[in-house]
Amino acid sequence: MNPLTFAGERIRLAALDVENDAETLSRWSSNTEYSRLLDSVPAQPLPPSRARELFAQEENRSESFFFCIRTLTGDRLIGFISLDGIEWQHGSAFVGIGIGEPDLWGKGYGSEAMRLVLRYAFDYLHLERVGLDVFEYNQRAFRSYLKVGFVEEGRLRQFLNRDGRRWDLIYMGILREEWEARQS
Repeated sequence: MNPLTFAGERIRLAALDVENDAETLSRWSSNTEYSRLLDSVPAQPLPPSRARELFAQEENRSESFFFCIRTLTGDRLIGFISLDGIEWQHGSAFVGIGIGEPDLWGKGYGSEAMRLVLRYAFDYLHLERVGLDVFEYNQRAFRSYLKVGFVEEGRLRQFLNRDGRRWDLIYMGILREEWEARQS
């Protein structure tokens, strides 16, 4: 496979079509389970007009690359992945991902998208490091990140109050050399 392609075995990374994808993004925001896995702020439904506005802003940021995750079969929008907060002088970025379709959770789509975006980050953008954070209760995501090569780098202990309990925020990262070693 050409290292610059955005397609994997089952999915591809695509540009956001703000007008046509806003309804789907709005629907995902109404799923409180999706919202609690994605962000520390309280869940809040997002109307399609606000989704259009927010994602239109994403298109104009130079320190960010935002992709939709679409299935190869049927071209179904199933999630998003982004490289954000890029510090070009240090070769560092933060990755965020969300699979919005609950029927596809735990089926490897997130891991496949992460491998694609890491290939883009290291082979095309020539970054040296990609980091992320994950809530301690999101063990499915934590295991997925380990599977693609991220390592735990630290924790903010008892960072989040959810479900009547305190949870850690886990920081993870992967270096270019670790990525390259996994590819050979």
